[in-house]
Formats: sequence, structure tokens, C-alpha cells
Amino acid sequence: MIHYQLRCSQSHEFDGWFKDSAAFEKQAKRGLVECPECGDTKIERALMAPAVPKKGNRAARPAVESESPPAAAPPAAAPKATAGPMPAQVFAMLQRMRAEVEKNCDYVGGQFAEEARKIHRGESQKRGIYGEATPEQAEALAEDGIEVSQIPWVPRADG
Repeated sequence: MIHYQLRCSQSHEFDGWFKDSAAFEKQAKRGLVECPECGDTKIERALMAPAVPKKGNRAARPAVESESPPAAAPPAAAPKATAGPMPAQVFAMLQRMRAEVEKNCDYVGGQFAEEARKIHRGESQKRGIYGEATPEQAEALAEDGIEVSQIPWVPRADG
């Protein structure tokens, strides 16, 4: 994974994680990278400060464009999510995402896991679907090599 500081043509800065630099370039060229503040898709990498080790810490950290995955923190050191209001720009982005999913995918409700398996096996038409699945069902799908994603489902923008 690679972390980039990004900037839209309106000078809003945000960060993004990508598989590698080629993945960023491909997504940005196709207009798939979007500013969370204004929705602009004219995105470029912004200048990032290099990671400089603290005094006395001789282990150098990876360079800014290192494509090696970051080291995982032990579970006990993982930061905990805090409850609080969702930033308006994140909420708006999730509303746009919901609208795109509803526009381009078929709702299969509680039959999500079953339908995903049928599509994976070629028993059902290949298409985008969305619906509900338990954490256990999602884990079983992933173990079987069926890629699924979970997104926060916020209320529609139109109420």
C-alpha cells in the first residue's frame, strides 16, 4: 500500500491509500479519485514531508513513495474509534456513493451471500449487487475468494 497526500483543482487537500503508484495514476486518469470536500475529480499528488526518524531512532522509515505495506500495530495499540458527528463532507460523499450503488447495482436484500456465490460460480448473470449479509456470511465469502465490501449506509440525499 502507498499513502499519498492529494490536492484537487480547488486546492482542497486530503489523503488516499492505493495499491501502488500505478493504481493511483490509473484511478485518477479515469476520474475515480474524488475530493471529499467538493467532489472534484481533477486530482494530483501534493507535496508530502518525508518521514524523519526521531533523534536516537536510527531505524529509517520508508520513503514517501515506498510501495511496501505499512507495519501493522499490535491489536492492543490500535486506536479506538470515537463516537461523534460525521464530518459533512464524508456524509455527502457516502450519500453520493449510495446513489451510485442504487443506480448501478441490483438490490438482493438478505439473499446477498447466496446471490454473490451464484454470480461467482457463473450460475447467475454477472452484475453489481448490494444487500445485507451477516459478518459471518461476509467472512465466508471472503474465504471462498469472493470479494465483498461493506460501506456505511447513510440516508439518501433527497431525504
